[in-house]
Amino acid sequence: MTVTKFRKFKKSDTDTVINLWKTCKLAVPWNDPLKDINRKLLIKDGLFIVGESKNRVIASAMAGYDGHRGYIYYLAVLPEFQKQGIGSLILSIVEKKLLEIGCPKINLFVRNTNIKIKNFYKINKYEMQDSLVYGKRLIKDD
Repeated sequence: MTVTKFRKFKKSDTDTVINLWKTCKLAVPWNDPLKDINRKLLIKDGLFIVGESKNRVIASAMAGYDGHRGYIYYLAVLPEFQKQGIGSLILSIVEKKLLEIGCPKINLFVRNTNIKIKNFYKINKYEMQDSLVYGKRLIKDD
């Protein structure tokens, strides 16, 4: 496995992380990733993590906790570093941070178009839930 260190996201990581998300096809037209990052930075909870190899950001995970459930967003690993355990490592770091603040359960959202990630979450002991997800946009990002 590539030697990777994990740390809190820094504002100076912004462009690199957005490029990571675009490379991993997590950025979509209806969610402006820069706005998502800036909104997250308003909440100083330490739940935005990046992974580095040789001072290069190669992975990210953004999480949140609302007192009821934890949520994980933008879990990404550059394609050339995938299948080396880095995704599972950053996921376990976020899980530990959520557990430390009393989070009893984690939910995450996977787009129907991102079928290849299903096995990753299954290996990491996540289960598909018998639920529907509804959303309502309050602020347009375009």
